Amino acid sequence: MNIKLPFELPDINSIDQRSYRPIVIACIVVISLMIVSGIIVFTLSLRGAEQTMVPDVRGMDIGAALVDLQEKELYPRVQLRFSQNAADKGTILDQKPGPGTIVKAGRRINLVVSRGVVIDKVENFVGQDLNEIKIHLQTLFTSNKPLLTIKEPPIYVYNKAAPGVVLEQKPVAGTDISGPTELVFVVSRGLENAEVTVPSLVGLSVADALSLVERTGIFFTCESRKGGSREVPATVVSQTPAPGSVIAVNARMNFVIAEPAKGNPKLVFGILKQVLPDYPYPLQLKAEAIYPSGERVALLTVKHPGGELTVPYLVPPDSTISVSILNKEVIRFDVKAPTAP
Repeated sequence: MNIKLPFELPDINSIDQRSYRPIVIACIVVISLMIVSGIIVFTLSLRGAEQTMVPDVRGMDIGAALVDLQEKELYPRVQLRFSQNAADKGTILDQKPGPGTIVKAGRRINLVVSRGVVIDKVENFVGQDLNEIKIHLQTLFTSNKPLLTIKEPPIYVYNKAAPGVVLEQKPVAGTDISGPTELVFVVSRGLENAEVTVPSLVGLSVADALSLVERTGIFFTCESRKGGSREVPATVVSQTPAPGSVIAVNARMNFVIAEPAKGNPKLVFGILKQVLPDYPYPLQLKAEAIYPSGERVALLTVKHPGGELTVPYLVPPDSTISVSILNKEVIRFDVKAPTAP
């Protein structure tokens, strides 16, 4: 069945081919512009940000340094650090990359900024123990060059204050610290004519005798010999001066120990003998035995003036005797099992 339209469709073959030409040209131009634009954008992305020179901001105040970096389109990464001069606080100590380096805009610049000094005034050390002050200063300047040091040797004087106590200091407390400062201390040696009463040690075990010596604070030396038939092994059998004698506080008493019976393979008896440097006043001394199992057993804890040191011990074979002064080991002695006769 044929249907007739009210109008006639034009014959496509009759359309002039020249009317397509402007459309094709326009499409080619648009595509070409898109390609050129893409190439330009890709090229710019490869080139990256504009390059700039890093300014020298060392020694500048942090505020001024940030302005200089901002003008160069550079961004800071700040690290704080103590310095040796109180006047440095808030200034740039160092920078990375260094001045004159060519970088791209937007680069991070690491700045080390001074927090000032750890302390800005001299503390009051009068009345404190000299050795505790030394430990305090070491802790204070662990990661920095010390601003405060102690002049060695200090000035030692006899005084009623306990030995080692600081009596005077220079500079005085509250003095501003502008740089490295040396502390001059006047330190007590204790009473010049102080006296002590000799305790009675005869009949005591070695451990009990040492414990009594520790409580009395008297300086001592000891020796050993084979025990007599009526003497108890591993006990004190004689002493000089006699019990009850009054001697100078820096004098020494001596006692003799009857040696334990031989033949016990589990314990070794002996006396550790060493000569220490002479100290200006008695320093804290600790002797301990380290058993093969790792267990640590205290043998002696006293204040020692230096010079001759004797430490009796009765420990398992292959133990180690450790002697420390002010918590610093100065003697290490290995105990060997006795050889068979």
